[in-house]
Order: sequence, then structure tokens, then C-alpha cells
Amino acid sequence: MKMNIARLTAQAARIHGDREALVNVERGRRYCARDLHLLSNRIVNMMRERLGLTRGDRYFCILENDNLSLLHTWTALKGEATAVWTNYRDKAEEHIFQIGFLKPKAVFIENELLDRYYPALREQDIAIICMDPPPAPRPGVRYFWDLLEGVSDADPGIESDIYTDTPLIRFTGGTTGRGKAAEYSIDNWLACGDAFFAMPEPLITRDTRALLMPPISHGAAMSLFATFMQGGCIITQNAPDLKTWRRNVEAERATHSVLIPTLLYRLLEMEEADKHDLSSLRILYYGAAPMSPSKLAELHDRFGRIFVQVYGSTECLLFASFLSRADHVINADGSPGKLASAGRITTCAEVRIVDDNGADVADGERGEIWIRSRATIRGYWGNPEATAQEFHDGFWKSGDIGYRDADGYLFLVDRKKDMIITCGFNVYAIEVENALNSHPAVVMSAVVGIPHDKWGEAVHAEVILKTGAKASAADLIDYVKSRLGSYKAPKSIAFVADLPITPAQKILRRAVRDKYWADRARRVG
Repeated sequence: MKMNIARLTAQAARIHGDREALVNVERGRRYCARDLHLLSNRIVNMMRERLGLTRGDRYFCILENDNLSLLHTWTALKGEATAVWTNYRDKAEEHIFQIGFLKPKAVFIENELLDRYYPALREQDIAIICMDPPPAPRPGVRYFWDLLEGVSDADPGIESDIYTDTPLIRFTGGTTGRGKAAEYSIDNWLACGDAFFAMPEPLITRDTRALLMPPISHGAAMSLFATFMQGGCIITQNAPDLKTWRRNVEAERATHSVLIPTLLYRLLEMEEADKHDLSSLRILYYGAAPMSPSKLAELHDRFGRIFVQVYGSTECLLFASFLSRADHVINADGSPGKLASAGRITTCAEVRIVDDNGADVADGERGEIWIRSRATIRGYWGNPEATAQEFHDGFWKSGDIGYRDADGYLFLVDRKKDMIITCGFNVYAIEVENALNSHPAVVMSAVVGIPHDKWGEAVHAEVILKTGAKASAADLIDYVKSRLGSYKAPKSIAFVADLPITPAQKILRRAVRDKYWADRARRVG
């Protein structure tokens, strides 16, 4: 089935007209729905006419949020060539590997990266497009806004098959190794938009003003197209800085935003959070990693019932489960109840919990979470081995261990690769982290298995304490023992100022673990 996505955005532009659709706070750019539609038409026409990007070609975007927003879904889905969104804060070595793997015809890049990337891009004869005026002329380097001069803003007239064409590739987060190139169809993105309107409470309206600080190349991307089509506004922030985020919430009267658990934990620690007016916030999404129920209760007490948890992934571009604002309550007996879950499984996705043989397990039993939906990708570009390993009959094998309760709520236990086997017992890192994070002196923690001659692996934790708080390793070990029992409690604890995190702000347990296994031939006990 073919569609011309420019016709869809044209109709949205007719309906929403002068309503503000996109704000780039760092560069002070503001576009109404009509202007954003016409600008994205010009960009698509420019790519085809002046860069020669046609079907089968690829172009990379190594861009901050504000510049990437110009080439986002409202542009990528209209065009012929395949957009590749990278995480701007990945290391140069990772970007160079990705470029060599996918062999793009052009790269859109921030000026501050030009000196570092120029030799590798020129060597591969790749067109280089800077988003700001280059400091000096260089062969092969062109300026984005110069390229748009004189280009028509008419409908590009491109029809694409919504199931088989690939308008977009994104790399997986790489928390367990090098990222894989996830291929998306147009229908994956249409399904993502539809999912926002199938939730049990309204998530996007014409009054939505969504401030996005996490990379819109990744999880924060999900809401952009649906917000535009509904007549709301996207506000981009480049700097991953909570002080700036608070100022922008207040200045732009943001109603929606996205923060992952590591940033929410930091927000709790910031006294300055009370110095800005955050009362405009109606929904604050979190996801990407499990949240400590005790920290979530603190956030609720401080900022109100504005939190919504979503569970999805790079491979499944919608909410497989959804914990509504109404679900964010502590039971009368003080237990977290549904607050400890990842939410109720939605009607947009098939979710199976399976054993090691791929057979469904009963409610309440733990197994691997498999997900199938219209938004589930068909596989990884150029990697048939990983595709065969991680997909089965349209289901994506998440690698997450969890269970479903009788009410249809999904509970995450851990990643398969983050399970610690100590003295014959299975210990899930997230369960121990949740116990540690509930201690009043702890900001956050990372739990890993480290070598032990007798047990194979021993449970070890690295912990960040709150400013001015005091707690000994013995105090925290006893605290976890009282909640989980002796065999799950850490046998050792190291106090640290910071924990390694990915560019998407997820705790990188692999980097913590690798320090302890560096001289070992085996990385498990």
C-alpha cells in the first residue's frame, strides 16, 4: 500500500494553520504548523534536487535536538532516501563505525564536530552539510540554509510503500554491546501515532506543549508526529541539563515532558527545583529503565500526580504497557502495588511471557517478554544473524525478564544479561537496586555480579549517596538483607560520585561489571 505523507501533513497544516508547532529554544526558532509543513517540503525537495538523494540512498543526521527536529518524521516520512538518526552524544568512533557500516551519501552535522569528522567523511566521498555557516570554505562542505535557497515548498509528490520501504534507520542503545541498525517502515510510525490515541487517558491534545530534552533521535521521538498532527507543539532542548529544563518548563509553559529515572533521581536532589514554576506540567513520561518504587513515591509527593510510565523499545515503537497517572498510588499497607509494575499491557501490542523453549508461562510466572505489533520493526539492516536471533514470527524477543499479573499488568524483573548467578541462586540486579534506592541516604545504585572463587559471582553494588547523607556499606547491606534476604544482599559496596551512563542516560551496568572482570577469561561465574 502506498501513501504520500506530504498530503497528510498538508491537511494538518490546513487545520492547525498558525498554531505554534515547533520551538527550538537554543536557536530561538519558532514555526507554526503551516510553516513547518512547507519547510519540510523544501528540505525533501532540496535533498533530491541538490544532493541527489533518491530511493535506496541513505543520509546521516549527527545533530542536536533543535537541528534534528527539522529533519524529523515530518520530513523523513515524506522523502525517498533513508534517514539515519544517530545519538549526537555517542563517541566519534561509534559514529564512524555506523557511517562505514551504512555508507551514506550525505551527512548532516553540527559545526563543532566538523574538524573531528571531516577527514573520515572526505575519505569516503560523503557530502557534508553543516547546519550553521562553516568557519571557512572546505571541499565537500555545504551550508544547510544555503542549500534551501530557491527550492520549492511544493508537495514533493513522493509515494512510498508504507510496509516495505525504509524511510528511517536508528541504532539500538548498545547498553549490552555495539548498537544494531533498526529498520523502520512508515506504518511503524503511523502505528506509534495511533497508539497515543488508544491509551486509557488522553495524552496529546491541541493544547499539548511537549518539552523534549532527551535525544529525539531515540525514545523522545515517539510523540513528535502525533503531536504535530493533533495541533500541539514540540519544544526542543539540546543541553541535558535539569536547571535549563526547569527554566524552559516555566518559560514555555510546557505541559508534557520526558525524563528517564536517572534524571528524575537527580531532580529529587535539586533544591532549586522549587524555585521555578512547574505547575504547567500535566504529564511527565518516564521509561527506558525500571524506576525504583520508593523514589517514584517521593517524586509523586513532591511534584504531584503527573507521572506516566511507558514501556517500549527501539524495536517496538509504541507503548507495550502503560502505567497511568491514576495507577500511581501506594497501597494502604505501604506496599507499592501496581507502582512496581511497568503498567498495564495495552491493546496496541501482543505481549507474551515465555520460557526458554518459547512456550507461554502462566500469569505470575517469570519469563522473557516477547512483543508483536504494527510498530515492531522487521529486523536489523545488514544483520540477518541478529534478526534471526532476536525475532520470531514477528515477535521481538526483548531480553527482559518479567511476568504478567492477573489484572494484565506487566512487571519487569531484569535483563537476561543482568541476572547474577551466585552460589546457584538467581539474583536480579534491578530487584537489589530498588531495595538500595529505597534507603533514605541513597540517590541511585548499580548492582552487578563480580568474580568470586567459591560462589562464581558475588553481588556487588556501586552507590551514590545524597549530598550530606551518611551510610556505611554494612548499613546498606543489612538494609537490603532485611528486605530481600541474605543471598540477594550485596556482599560488597563501593561508594562513588558518579555512575557510567549511556548517551541516552541509562545506567551502563556493563561498564561497572567490566572493571571487575577485565583480567578474567570468562565474564560470568
